[in-house]
Amino acid sequence: MLDDVQVASFIDNGYVHIPDAFPRALAAECRAIIWQDLNASPADPGSWPTPAAFRPDYSSTPFVSAAATPRLCSAYDALVGPGRWAPRRSLGGFVIRFPGRETAVLDGWHVDASFPGPDSSPTDYLSWRINIHSKNRALLMLFLFSDTGEREAPTRLRVGSHKEVARILEPEGDAGLDARELAARADPATADLPTAHATGRAGDVYLCHPFLVHAGQPNHGSHPRFLAQPNLEPAQPLRITGPGPFSAVETAIRAAIG
Repeated sequence: MLDDVQVASFIDNGYVHIPDAFPRALAAECRAIIWQDLNASPADPGSWPTPAAFRPDYSSTPFVSAAATPRLCSAYDALVGPGRWAPRRSLGGFVIRFPGRETAVLDGWHVDASFPGPDSSPTDYLSWRINIHSKNRALLMLFLFSDTGEREAPTRLRVGSHKEVARILEPEGDAGLDARELAARADPATADLPTAHATGRAGDVYLCHPFLVHAGQPNHGSHPRFLAQPNLEPAQPLRITGPGPFSAVETAIRAAIG
């Protein structure tokens, strides 16, 4: 179980780093499956796609097991609440960043969308929406499936940015904003905040508030970086009004909007 200091840090900073959240051997097994699907070899850089490759959900046992370890389930309970999150039945999508200096579509500062609006396109994820209740998303999760140092394209996190995003979303009500509009507002509003990097070893996980502003970056290292960015769905809608108790995710939103 996360301790009170870690939960308070999540509420204030918008994320918590869970070392050794799933076994390194499991990470290696999953990487081998992805290499095969990419028709590429870790020993042959000439076979690597650049600058990035994207893979959809994986529902096979190694991937599902990585998201369901006792250590992670305990952390989900601590941040979202026991019985208030839905177990993952797959793990994805994956973003694999290969060495090189080219940027990719996910390198701009943004917040991950979680539900389609009436005008959203199923093929245009940036037309999907985010609202103050974080509909359909309890956590943003970053699963490190490879060792990721400062040079291996760690995801950039704007510390505390989830609070400013809550204030942007509150007046938009249930409809919220689409990902493009929210990014256009949230980027300048959070530009002065400190930047953290999601570095660590294969098997580490970062559990992030769903409103956390984040961005990718090129891989300046010599090894590919394997990252999964699954959503943890709520088992019931998040509550930011009415009687408590409130989860850590809800408490952060409530504190931001007063």
